[in-house]
Amino acid sequence: MPFTSLPDGDQLYYETHGSGPPLLVVTGLGGRAGFWQPHLEALTPHFTVILHDHRGCGHSSLTHMEYSVEQMAGDVAALLDHLGVESAAFIGHSTGGAIGQALALDYPGRVSRLMLASSWGGKDPYFEELFRSRKRMILELGPDEYVRTLSIIGYPADWLRDNPEISLAPSPEDVALAVPDVTCFAARMDAIRAFDRRADLPGLDVPTLVACAEDDLVTPKHLSVELAHLIPGAELDLIPSGGHFYPMTRKETFRTQVIGFLSPR
Repeated sequence: MPFTSLPDGDQLYYETHGSGPPLLVVTGLGGRAGFWQPHLEALTPHFTVILHDHRGCGHSSLTHMEYSVEQMAGDVAALLDHLGVESAAFIGHSTGGAIGQALALDYPGRVSRLMLASSWGGKDPYFEELFRSRKRMILELGPDEYVRTLSIIGYPADWLRDNPEISLAPSPEDVALAVPDVTCFAARMDAIRAFDRRADLPGLDVPTLVACAEDDLVTPKHLSVELAHLIPGAELDLIPSGGHFYPMTRKETFRTQVIGFLSPR
């Protein structure tokens, strides 16, 4: 498995697939490259797709530390350096979108185009309470109950009805993949709750697409509307349904957004 060593010695697992211009595709709080597996066949004919497991997740170092979104963006910048990639297009889902904002703001020139799917620029009272509750759940009730509940709030009810095998009854193996280390996971939640770059977003000079499902209960659409208003020239694409994980529940819609936004203009 390919790894790169970060400046402090921790290991970051990564994958590259396909050929063409570089495209970073960065997942959310779960932090695993495998989230994007269903989209690789569609994306790899057009791009060199770069995936990674966030630090604290998957195959990367499960380090007990104070995490921050800016630290996560620094890990991505280190990965780009390792691969010899000066600039790449970036797609980030949820926490991945926060990482994309930090990377574009703090490492000018590293992001050529930016797609923020189901993301946010800073918390509001709803977001704060949701993630406070999610942290308490994983610490007090454990990873199994956390994974089950995340499915209920992350996917539309009709989609879960038709796809009951998706995490409504997770196997021990599924839970271990989703939450390999509870301490790391809780610390990453603290990083998410602390993230707020709204004051900086008016200075973001990167072509940006903000996308969200209107029935998203994790990062509600008003947070995407706010992002699009704060980022100069940003496009906003709200789809009627799909939940927080609309890249999985509305795969073709997501791929159409990606290809349309990243196609030469």
